[in-house]
Amino acid sequence: MAQVASTSTAVGLPNLHASSLRSYHQSPRLVNFSSHFQKKNRRNHTIFCQANSDSVDAGKTELVAEVKEKLEKEHNGLPVGQNGIDDEEMILWFLKDRKFSVEDAVSKLAKAIRWRHEFGVSELTEESVKNAAETGKAYVHDYLDVYGRSVLIVEASKHFPGEHQLYEDEKLCVFMIEKALSKLPPGKQEILGIIDLRGFRTQNADIKFLTFVFDAFYCYYPRRLSQVLFIDAPFIFKPVWQLIKPLLKSYASLVRFCSAKTVKEEYFTADTIPASFKD
Repeated sequence: MAQVASTSTAVGLPNLHASSLRSYHQSPRLVNFSSHFQKKNRRNHTIFCQANSDSVDAGKTELVAEVKEKLEKEHNGLPVGQNGIDDEEMILWFLKDRKFSVEDAVSKLAKAIRWRHEFGVSELTEESVKNAAETGKAYVHDYLDVYGRSVLIVEASKHFPGEHQLYEDEKLCVFMIEKALSKLPPGKQEILGIIDLRGFRTQNADIKFLTFVFDAFYCYYPRRLSQVLFIDAPFIFKPVWQLIKPLLKSYASLVRFCSAKTVKEEYFTADTIPASFKD
């Protein structure tokens, strides 16, 4: 019977001893070829990714231009400039929110721009919201959280429905959202909301106003709200939550119930903790 060929012979290599075979595989010629092949693969991968990225950016630019053209044609009476129908950064943000559907983005943008104009968002100032702000029930924290998000804090125990006209509270809400967005560093685009429920009582409950807050984020500031922390919610808050949860739509998934201790340990450093959470 013919002897079966060795593995090395079968693959067309010399019939070498193990030590010689190792030397063959480790020869500079093969090592250099392998290194060259890996570098070439990495280079090709980088070129492919860059080309793909350029293609995606070009596609986004085309969609922004398409939305802008439709807004100018179909909603010519709306404001232009920053937060207007030709604000390309704002257009891109709404396109992302609407999963790059031009029709949906145009529809939602037109409503948002019209609302900003009618609400007078650009005219809001510290002075115009002074009465409601003096209660201390809502403010923008001086520091970012550990994730680089600006922080909007609401102290629910200081809010009493009817103490101010509803439009005053709404103006304060929008002013604080705008202020929080203006504090974001380059590359950051989202806000952390903290609703401090310590000391909350039934007379502080205001479902109508809370619905306005979440509607504002959903309709006019889409995807700007990264997370909402409900801090130390008392038992009496439970029925309120059951009422408002269905009204929050997708934003309900952003809510986290946690303690003041969690806020201190997970969201801020020793130097950036809000004063009301230091004790």
